[in-house]
Amino acid sequence: MKKFLAVLHARNMEFLRDRSALVWNLAMPFMLVFGLAFTFSGNNKELFKVGVLGGEATLQQCAPQLHDTLHLQFVPYDDAETAINKVKHHQLDMLVDPAAKKYWINASSPNGYMMERILWGTEGRDYARQAADGREIRYVDWFLPGILGMNMMFSCLFGVGYVITRYRKNGFLKRLKATPLNAFSFLFAQLVSRLLLIMLITVIVYAGSNLFVDFNMQGSYWTLLLVASLGAMCMIAIGLLIAARTASEEFAGGILNMVTWPMMLLSGAWFSLEGTHEWVRQLAQLFPLTHVIDASRAIMNEGATLAQVMPQVAILAGMGVVTLAIGAAIFKWE
Repeated sequence: MKKFLAVLHARNMEFLRDRSALVWNLAMPFMLVFGLAFTFSGNNKELFKVGVLGGEATLQQCAPQLHDTLHLQFVPYDDAETAINKVKHHQLDMLVDPAAKKYWINASSPNGYMMERILWGTEGRDYARQAADGREIRYVDWFLPGILGMNMMFSCLFGVGYVITRYRKNGFLKRLKATPLNAFSFLFAQLVSRLLLIMLITVIVYAGSNLFVDFNMQGSYWTLLLVASLGAMCMIAIGLLIAARTASEEFAGGILNMVTWPMMLLSGAWFSLEGTHEWVRQLAQLFPLTHVIDASRAIMNEGATLAQVMPQVAILAGMGVVTLAIGAAIFKWE
């Protein structure tokens, strides 16, 4: 325990003394939150987003005129409850069940009002209207988990990958090899150190931004903290795995970029993956950031409980443990 605490303290002090890294980790998320909250404060959309129960084939067969209407994006759903919740939160402008001739709109949604008239103009008034009222989820509420998740991703991967590679390059790891410290204790200390610092920074950014933006929070803060902690642990473990044998900072940077860019683009941080190809959605499930963002959005915007996000929790915990174990097994001091 003394060896572990000594390495943990040394790593914490090293990070805190690097003022530029500390300021950047605090400043960048604030700038993103306020910049995007200002930029996307309006409700302008180029497309109306319509959920379809049964898929587009059913829509084309039962409501061909609506199907052929331009500037509408149709998203297929199998679960009516999930789609109705999205209508409640203004994430869908309308939900249509063409086989049953029913549709759902949110009465407070301007786009829902327009979609209702488009439906009447194309298919007539034979469709039964169903109410789906709920609070609108602003773009900044939807985007916030992506901002915090991306900040965690970069801090975890680059903050750990570069540090271990630099240790190996300047011979620091070679000197540690002569001590009683084993690879698992060293890597676990690095993981805990980075995890504590990342979670502290994330909490400060969230709390500070919330004072001005007043984010939507329907679920439990403790459940959100658990998801964020497991996600950070998993991404730190990936960074440790990449740095387990890497001796070149340039090579480590290339590998880290190869991991971060697909994760950033396909995790749903910037845009929803609904309506994309099935293989894209399946590929996104390989990234821990996807599970962090999905679970966080469900907790914050839909009030999901721990039981409801348990699949994401289990996946993140499993990824983290397996990755850390592999990293410790193949770790090289020199």
